Amino acid sequence: MQSVFITGASSGIGLAATRELEWRGWQVFAGYLPGENLDALKSGASERLTLIPVDITHEADIEAALQIVMKAVGSGGLHGLVNNAGIGLSCPIETMPMVALRRTLEVNFLGHVAVTQAFLPLVRRVSGRIINTTSILGRVVTPFSGAYCASKFALEAFTDALRLELQPWNIHVAAIEPDIIRTPIWQKTITSLDEFAAELSPEAEYLYGRRYRAMRQSIIDIAAQAIPAERVAAAITHALTAQRPRTRYLVGNEARFAALARRLLPDRLFDTLIRRRYSL
Repeated sequence: MQSVFITGASSGIGLAATRELEWRGWQVFAGYLPGENLDALKSGASERLTLIPVDITHEADIEAALQIVMKAVGSGGLHGLVNNAGIGLSCPIETMPMVALRRTLEVNFLGHVAVTQAFLPLVRRVSGRIINTTSILGRVVTPFSGAYCASKFALEAFTDALRLELQPWNIHVAAIEPDIIRTPIWQKTITSLDEFAAELSPEAEYLYGRRYRAMRQSIIDIAAQAIPAERVAAAITHALTAQRPRTRYLVGNEARFAALARRLLPDRLFDTLIRRRYSL
């Protein structure tokens, strides 16, 4: 039986990937942040599903998760590692608390590096595959999303480095680059915007207040067009199972359009398109 460890599996993309791979007969180790609601993960689960509490920013949690997986797979190794956990944050760079920036980079990038370092020996045993859930925002930057985009750009570079470095062991590494996916991260993004607005100084309100309100409404409108997380789960499944997997999977028409436009258009023209997209 093939096995996979997925982080951020309690909702959204991670949950959809867990369900898809479990249905296909994989042994799935579903990592979730301690304290999260597990009703969706537990609903209809089979004996092939193992739930593992793990905060990927804590080395002790990662080590404990590794021990659980090692005990279960024995000498069989791990066929897939899906680095999917993540958080959203929206705030202008100028007003962003450094603690919030560090937290975003810890969860969205450094935590995945730590998990990969820990689990690579298991993956190497069977020339398994590593899948990183990045984002179209790992190629394209939007206003108020600088921290999130920076973390995803870093994850893209990490993916490329792994792909080059792990080729001698035939370990395939792929990036999943979704656009607007129906996940809880959108509501969390709006919440972070509201928290930012609640703490605006008079000067910050003068500088960013109008743009904040326009950005908030644009995010609500964009989120209403979101596509199901199952579309991303299908891409993850292909990356794990296909005989000739891709190195990158753009998921959604907006992601494909944004990637093409970013490659072809001059910076200033592309900036204009982005500002209009978010009514700024």
